[in-house]
Amino acid sequence: MNNEELSSGRIPRQGAGVLPEPTLRRLPWYLAYLSTLRRQKVEYVSTTRIADELKVAPSQIAKDLSFLGIKGKTRIGYSVEDLEQSLGQFLGFTQRHNAVMLGVGSLGAALIADSGLQRYGLNIVAGIDIDAERIGTKINAVEVYAPDCLPELARAMNISIAVLAVPVDSAQEVANHAISCGIPAIWNFTPTRIVAPAEIVVSNTSIYSHLAVMYNRLGNIPSR
Repeated sequence: MNNEELSSGRIPRQGAGVLPEPTLRRLPWYLAYLSTLRRQKVEYVSTTRIADELKVAPSQIAKDLSFLGIKGKTRIGYSVEDLEQSLGQFLGFTQRHNAVMLGVGSLGAALIADSGLQRYGLNIVAGIDIDAERIGTKINAVEVYAPDCLPELARAMNISIAVLAVPVDSAQEVANHAISCGIPAIWNFTPTRIVAPAEIVVSNTSIYSHLAVMYNRLGNIPSR
C-alpha cells in the first residue's frame, strides 16, 4: 500500500483488487458489535439487527461483508462467532504487530498505557525520546530509549510500525529516521502530512483535524 492508494480512498485487498476505504472503516464497527453479541451468548445475527444497532443500511452491511467472501444463511443470518473471527483475521487484529512509540510525551505515554491497542494487535515494544529524563524509564514495562538506539531496536524487536507522536516541527525528520531503519509503516498522530516513499504505509490520525471538523459543525448548529 502506498501514499497514493491511501489518499485515493481505496485499500488494496490481497488477491482481489482493492477494498473501498469507507468499507474498511465500517468493518471494526461490525466487529465491536459482534464481540458484544458473543458476550451475550447470541449465536446468530442478521444484517437487519446489525443495521438497527449501527444505523447502517442492511444492504450496505451485506455488501461490505461480501468483500470478505462471507455469506449468511437464509432466515438464520451469520454465525456471530465465525463472523467475529473472520473479521478479526481480515483486519489483522488477531495478529501481533510490534510497534515503537516515537515521542513519549503526554500523548505518546497515553498510547503506550492504552491496553486496548494490544487487544487489537498493536504491541508497543519500545519508546523513543530525546528527553534525557525520560530515557531509561518505563511506561507499563515499555522501556524508553534514545533515538540512536532505533536501528538496533527495529531489527532485534522486529518492529513493523512507528507511531509518531512528536512535535510537528520534527515530525518529518523523525519519520525519515524510522524509514531509514527499515520500519515499513508510520502511524502519524501529528497535524503535519508525512512525505514518504511509495512503498511505505502512512496512516494519518490527526486529532486536530477532527477537532476542526467538530468545531465547524458546532458553529453551524442553529441557535436554540
